[in-house]
Amino acid sequence: VVLVVAADDGVMPQTKEAIAHAKAGSVPIVVAINKIDKPEANPDRVKQELVAEGVLPEEYGGETQFVQVSAKTGKGIDNLLDAILLQAEVLELKAPKEALAKGIVIESRLDKGKGPLATVLVHSGTLKRGDIM
Repeated sequence: VVLVVAADDGVMPQTKEAIAHAKAGSVPIVVAINKIDKPEANPDRVKQELVAEGVLPEEYGGETQFVQVSAKTGKGIDNLLDAILLQAEVLELKAPKEALAKGIVIESRLDKGKGPLATVLVHSGTLKRGDIM
């Protein structure tokens, strides 16, 4: 579960609900503290509020990765993707190579030199160049 929490709002009721669902499903959480580009952003306050909800960052001896991001500027997005990939590696999430690819598009963009590009979380199968998503 990628839990996105606004650095200027902090933990809201829906955040607490998402944490409860993740804990009930025994699935790991990666926290993305968003809106760090705003002047009123306070990621440390968000971290403390999440600790109060039982979500402990790795730096405090917990198992949860915390990543600061700005969806507006793109800052930290690569770190978030790395955190997701690391979590997938730790969980040994693998897909059958022979099947057609099925997954979720996390990000897509049009590059002037390369054409359409996408960051995809593959659930099963193998995604090959030229495949339709």
